[in-house]
Amino acid sequence: MTAATSTGPARERDYRPGSPSVAWSEHLYKARVKSADLILFSTQLAVMLDSGVILSDALDAIAEQAGDARFKAIILDISERVKSGDTFSRALSYYPHIFNTMFISMVRASEASGRMVEMLTVLTGYLNFEVETRKRILGALTYPIIMVLMAIAATGTLMFFVLPRFMRIYESRGAALPKLTQVLVQFSRILGSAEIMTGIVTGLIVLGGSLYYWAHTVSGRRVFDACKIHTPVIGTMFIDMVITRSMRIMATMVNTGVRLLDAIRVVQGAVDNYYFQCLWEEVHRRIQDGYQLSESILIAKNGHLVSPGVIQMLRAGEKSGKLGEVCDKVSAFYEKKLEASIRSVMTMIEPLMITILGAIIGTIAIALLLPVFRVSSVIAH
Repeated sequence: MTAATSTGPARERDYRPGSPSVAWSEHLYKARVKSADLILFSTQLAVMLDSGVILSDALDAIAEQAGDARFKAIILDISERVKSGDTFSRALSYYPHIFNTMFISMVRASEASGRMVEMLTVLTGYLNFEVETRKRILGALTYPIIMVLMAIAATGTLMFFVLPRFMRIYESRGAALPKLTQVLVQFSRILGSAEIMTGIVTGLIVLGGSLYYWAHTVSGRRVFDACKIHTPVIGTMFIDMVITRSMRIMATMVNTGVRLLDAIRVVQGAVDNYYFQCLWEEVHRRIQDGYQLSESILIAKNGHLVSPGVIQMLRAGEKSGKLGEVCDKVSAFYEKKLEASIRSVMTMIEPLMITILGAIIGTIAIALLLPVFRVSSVIAH
């Protein structure tokens, strides 16, 4: 079978009618599935393999039960590839938008160690944790989002329905509006002008597209990822999230017999921050040179991202031969720390948003009240 590459055009060349990739198409390559479907897939597969069902039969059975037609076609294609001689991890790699680097790397490691059931069980737990974390963050943001929508509605009502009435009264009497109100009037005219708003929206789209493109370059990633880890409070939450993920993956792989160097490679691919990727790359190099894991992190350029307490625990795990257990305990500790970080961020966001929205609406209210206070004298003249 033709070797698969990582790019879309190369995948086009792999497609041949009648080959195991007959179900594959560009549409399926770019397909995405819900997190719940992916969790169900890994759970069902672990249960079936643990029951003695062979991999291809398990995949066929899961495909029959899949509710998403695209995901069903993808699972069937993966099954056909496995039947044709591809490894399971290689078959998964044809769909990187569904099965990320971490998922594929952990499956590949489980193929080498012969402990796929355990790895899939851990993957299911990890995916559940990621989903729950996102739910907690979105749940905490619900109240601020509702406040923003209400503020936008109140501001729009004041600017486009109340303000024009006072403008007509003042214009009919030949009186000048207060300075603050005049600024608000000019702003409302900008918002009401189709040409100006079209230009602003176009400019924002161009700027957003440019930033998106730049964010995927090396220099852009450095800047954005530096902001992620150095922003007060939010940076702590992000670092806790990355450490939790890294330690959990390392614990899983070390406990299932995967070599430490291979585990570090998986961790490197699972973190999406430039500086953490550089850290694990350097750690991998130093371990190859004979250093211990804890020592490699301590002297690495970005080793400060990992707290001294974690490094000490890793050193103790290396000395006792229980590195996997220690990594598991560290991940459990940082999971709780992450929950506290999320609460801290949400606690900070709510009063900050109340202050900002209060200042905006208060300014608009004052700008509208000033002509109200003077309207009687204007009418009298």
